[in-house]
Amino acid sequence: MFPINNGGVNKFPAIERESFTELLGQLASNSATMIHNEIELVIQGFRENARAVRSGGLTVVIGSLTIFAALIFFCAALFIKLTSYMTPFIAALAIGGILALSGIVIVVIGYRQLKKSISET
Repeated sequence: MFPINNGGVNKFPAIERESFTELLGQLASNSATMIHNEIELVIQGFRENARAVRSGGLTVVIGSLTIFAALIFFCAALFIKLTSYMTPFIAALAIGGILALSGIVIVVIGYRQLKKSISET
């Protein structure tokens, strides 16, 4: 069979150095490629999340505008009904006052929530 050389002397040091250099180069190249691919994957994930947020945000805006239009019609119907009990001027003031008070309450609630979330961060 083949004799076992335990002397620790390498007969082909140039070949081993080239292989190690090549392996090191491949490792560097593969690492750079992997990092590049990971960055691309993260960017793609951000794009998909942005599309989902944009789509959901657009749906919320459209729904809010629809609700706002409905509120205007409800206010008009309320105004018409109230004019049979009071003058149109007083009916408009009553509806405007109620809506203003509702808006103030909503703004105060939102302000408190915003203040609380800012103080937590």
